[in-house]
Amino acid sequence: MKVDKKTLEKRIERQSKQWNKAGTDRHFLSQLGLLGTLGLLFVIPLVAGAYLGSWLDARLEGFSTSWTVSLIIVGVFVGAFNVYFYIRDTDGEPHDR
Repeated sequence: MKVDKKTLEKRIERQSKQWNKAGTDRHFLSQLGLLGTLGLLFVIPLVAGAYLGSWLDARLEGFSTSWTVSLIIVGVFVGAFNVYFYIRDTDGEPHDR
């Protein structure tokens, strides 16, 4: 993906303004909210994978913990992708609702 010089300069300027604003505008509660959101985006797939894997292991005999471990690992990757895409799409800024 090629990015021309003007687009890159505009993007850098916009991000620089956001960083400067973030240093003075952020309050403790907004940072706490962002941290909570990121935590939930990571933990929910992890816990869902653990529960689903445990359920599958109980239903299918001969597999002691293989589904549980496998789906926990999948949950970690899904959670990491969730956090990455959330930060990428919002630039780390919480939305005003």
